[in-house]
Amino acid sequence: MIGVGTWNVIGRYLGNLVGQNLSSNALIETQWYLFDIIFLLGAAYTLQKGGHVRVDVFYDRWSRRHKALADLIGTVLFLIPFSALVIYFSWGAVLKSWAVWENSPDPGGLLRFPIKTMILVSFGLLVLQGISEAIKNWAMFSGSLPTDEVPNHLDRGADNAD
Repeated sequence: MIGVGTWNVIGRYLGNLVGQNLSSNALIETQWYLFDIIFLLGAAYTLQKGGHVRVDVFYDRWSRRHKALADLIGTVLFLIPFSALVIYFSWGAVLKSWAVWENSPDPGGLLRFPIKTMILVSFGLLVLQGISEAIKNWAMFSGSLPTDEVPNHLDRGADNAD
């Protein structure tokens, strides 16, 4: 993504100097698509690694068990329903895009239906990872997860006593 973006900038200015177009709408859209893929597919991975933002003012002071309960509630009440709603409301637009083999409205642009499909894929992965996290958090909260298997984000903070 960075390489394509760098070329788009250099190509634009160098192209103006030599009087030749060295960039294209396809390259510009490739940069957007790569960013979209990194962002969309990175959400589930970041959730797995405990990298999503939390309100650490309270969270860091809580015990592992309370952190697990907070994460469980957040996952079940917010993450999974939100992700399911995104899938539900995106499904029709993605199907329509595939039905017409949607293309970019810009000359020389890329196909749109593959990147729109990534919305469904990424939120599907987020739901699956959310279910995995909910199971781990329930196990941690109920005391059936050994302490050496505690996720890293539950181990942060000053007071981790159970």
